Amino acid sequence: MNKGDAKLLRVSPREANLKRKLRRHLWSLGFEKAEDGSLRVQGEGKDVVRALHRSQRDERLKANQAFLSERAEALLPYFALGSEIDPQMIAPSLERVHAGTWQGDLFRLAALTWSVPVSNGFGRRLRYLVWDGQNGKLIGLIAIGDPVFNLAVRDKLIGWSANERSSRLVNIMDAYVLGALPPYNSLLGGKLIASLLRTRELYDEFAEAYGGTTGLISGEAKKARLLAITTSSSMGRSSVYNRLKLDGTQYLKSIGYTGGWGHFHIPDRLFTELREYLREIGHTYADLHKFGEGPNWRLRTTRAALDSLGFREDMLHHGIRREVFLCQLASNSLSILKTGRGSPQLSNLLSAHDVAGLALERWIVPRAQRRPEFKRWTLGDLIELFGTQRATMRMVASKSGRRKGQIAGA
Repeated sequence: MNKGDAKLLRVSPREANLKRKLRRHLWSLGFEKAEDGSLRVQGEGKDVVRALHRSQRDERLKANQAFLSERAEALLPYFALGSEIDPQMIAPSLERVHAGTWQGDLFRLAALTWSVPVSNGFGRRLRYLVWDGQNGKLIGLIAIGDPVFNLAVRDKLIGWSANERSSRLVNIMDAYVLGALPPYNSLLGGKLIASLLRTRELYDEFAEAYGGTTGLISGEAKKARLLAITTSSSMGRSSVYNRLKLDGTQYLKSIGYTGGWGHFHIPDRLFTELREYLREIGHTYADLHKFGEGPNWRLRTTRAALDSLGFREDMLHHGIRREVFLCQLASNSLSILKTGRGSPQLSNLLSAHDVAGLALERWIVPRAQRRPEFKRWTLGDLIELFGTQRATMRMVASKSGRRKGQIAGA
């Protein structure tokens, strides 16, 4: 018996079944084996990205079916129809979202409309609803949380060592939810939402919530200041975030692309099985939630399971390179992050009200004049955004009797 035959004999039925499930799932997403044996997704563009996320999104929607049935009826009135928007009168404002509130439920419902599933975030988190004061409708969402520890383009831009990163990363957050809802997105509302990252409200509320942050490992007070926020485009290159300037100030700067590595194409149901497999073989990563249940831990856990199953590491190379952007809240943010010295220069950090006024004049109103079709957005169009749960949403909307005649297919 050669070594290969001996290895086959050692594969348990559970391992063999899990490997078959993984292969079938990746093939269903469009991955194929290249000549060198690595996996490659075929095609490119937004449709490919959406297809890669489809299984993950379907799982998320199914898991929220009870929530949709119980809460959507009360929350649907906060979503705007096109006929309810007067671009000249849009009045954006920020509202902080706290856990256990109806605003938290509204944030959850709105996030379910995203074609790429929204992360729950981890560690330190600040969430916001962006409202339109003219009609009481929801324009968009913002959520910032702890950044990933390793982000090559960010670290190269700042130019810090590993020790400098460890001590100063506390001053950076990542916008893991950032976008406008229809029909405001048709009016370049995404640019408005992104611009609101660089506002006095976010800087001050971060200081209030996390200014006295204590390091998880060192136990030392960090005296954190919100110096910069990173974000990345889920669809590769971003036309929304590029050239994001207001009144001569750059609000987001493109700093490069991710390497196309990650775990989003491994859905929750398979990740759960991978963890159970690691527990079965006594691997510590199964229940080691280092630094909280963040993407680094999940990535390490997935990699450990795939390695134990005999898969190549490049199974985690999905090939979707996301454009990364940096928002500097202080004009000297990079200098402070690099050296650890200096006071933030905030003289041109505006309020959300002032930033919104500039964004409306720069993007929203001119867009509305050029593209008036946003007026045709209906409740039926909104319901279609809920994918596999659209039938649940039609039933909820029909039960409420709200806006009769607006529900396509009801």
